[in-house]
This record gives sequence, C-alpha cells and structure tokens, in this order.
Amino acid sequence: MSATITKAIFPVGGLGTRFLPATKSMPKEMLPIVDKPLIQYAVEEAAEAGITEFIFVTGRGKAAIEDHFDHSTEIEDILKQRGKENGLNAVRAMMKTPGSVAYIRQQEPAGLGHAIWCARHYINNEPVAVLLADDLIKPATGGNGCLKQMVEAWQDRGGNMVAAMEVPKQQTSSYGIITPGASFGTSDGTLTEVKGLVEKPEPADAPSRLAIVGRYILEPGVFDELEKMERGAGGEIQITDSLARRIGHVPFFSHQFTGTRFDCGSKLGFLQANISYALSRPDLAADLETWLKGVDL
Repeated sequence: MSATITKAIFPVGGLGTRFLPATKSMPKEMLPIVDKPLIQYAVEEAAEAGITEFIFVTGRGKAAIEDHFDHSTEIEDILKQRGKENGLNAVRAMMKTPGSVAYIRQQEPAGLGHAIWCARHYINNEPVAVLLADDLIKPATGGNGCLKQMVEAWQDRGGNMVAAMEVPKQQTSSYGIITPGASFGTSDGTLTEVKGLVEKPEPADAPSRLAIVGRYILEPGVFDELEKMERGAGGEIQITDSLARRIGHVPFFSHQFTGTRFDCGSKLGFLQANISYALSRPDLAADLETWLKGVDL
C-alpha cells in the first residue's frame, strides 16, 4: 500500500454521565490521568502514528478541549517570568501547527457512527483514523502506541482495521464482537480477519470473545454507508454496522495490540489507569508503592 494516514477523528461529544458531578461542567475527556487529560494521551498517540490533522467532533460544553490545545498567554507569561521551564515546555508541547486542528459539533447524540459521519467533509475521500479518548491504551514498556502498531499493519493490507482484545464472555453485551477468520502474528500483536460483526450481543449469542475497542482505521467507503443513516443497536447510528456492510468489498482485519487498555469511561478503569501510570513515573512510583503497601483496607 502506498497510501498514508494523516488525519484522525476524535469523537468527544459524549456527556460523561457516569462521572457526574465531576463532568457537569468539565468534559470527560479532560479528566486527568495523573497530570495529563485523557484527550491529550489520544492526541499524542495519534501524532506518534504520523497523524498531522486532528479533527474533534464536539458537543455543547466542550470548549475546555479547544482551550486546552490553544495558547494560554497568561499562564505561559507567568511560567516564563518565574523561570519554570518544565511547566512552560509542558504547555507548549501540546500545541499543533496552526490550521492542523479542526472542531465540528455533532449537534445530536445519535451514536458513534453519526459522530464520525459529521467529520466527512474534512476527510476528502482518504483513509482516516478514529480514536476514542476514554479507551486509554498504555504501550508496553519500550513499545509503540496502539495506533502506530495498527498503521504499520494497515500499510500492507489497506481496507478497514479495528483494535481488538479478548473480553470475558459475560461482557460481550458491552462491545462490538467480531466473527473471526484466520489469524496470524505480526511484530506488534495479532491480526485476525473479520468475517462479521455483531453489536453488543448477549453472551449466548456472541460469535467470539474478540471485542472492538476504541481505535479504528476507516477507508472512504465506510462514509458512504454512514450516509444512509441506518439506525442499529440502541436506536443509534453504529459504526460497526457500516463496517459490517463493507465486508467482502475491502480487506478487514482486527489488530490485537500489545499494551494495556484501560476503560476510562468507567470509574474503576479510570482509577486503575491513574495508578498504573503513576507507578510508571520515576517521580511518583516509590512513594506510591510505599503508600499502597501501607493502606489499611
């Protein structure tokens, strides 16, 4: 494949009701893992994979995300005056080239497929990555991020690709589940041919335990399917339905990545991510380990 992927969509219009009241006035994507918001981890993962154009599909009350990826001259001036170079470098490092970041409103909560469709005019008939910020995927030590792994695998195959992981049988009703074909190993994880997709099946009806998590590479034909506005599970426009209708037209693989996925849309996953990332920090690990060992439960 000679094509490259330079654009990524970040659907960030959700309400984050599971984290109320914290998310009443703050986007759930701005919840911090140690000292960095979830959305910044996703953007950094995309940049590592070669993404140069970042498209955020937002909703009401999401202005904090726009502000986060913009200059704050007051903060930068104060940090500079006080000689706080580390802080100044941290706030400047997240800045992207002017014109490389775009924001568009979803306007109605009609599902993930609808959110992706809202960005259609920015895609220009190109392959595009999609990252869900509350699916935080921590790379293995010394390893590549999930999206970079996927992009490298996609280069040889094209078509559509999703990140996947095995989940307990009783959890299949919370995911899009893959009907798997042949599998083979790569330098980073395992590729499995996708023969079919079922959105949130009951455990007894699930074709496997291989579940889609929040990373996608989409070829342009998916947008033609989304354009039909067909409603699926939950009365929403599901991206899995449009992907399923492309099976047989283009290659379709799932990528079982190396790394650890944290479901930061849940309180438990969010807490686990904070602890895991803190334990990876030289400035925090020793004191945190000491505290954890002494916690009286």
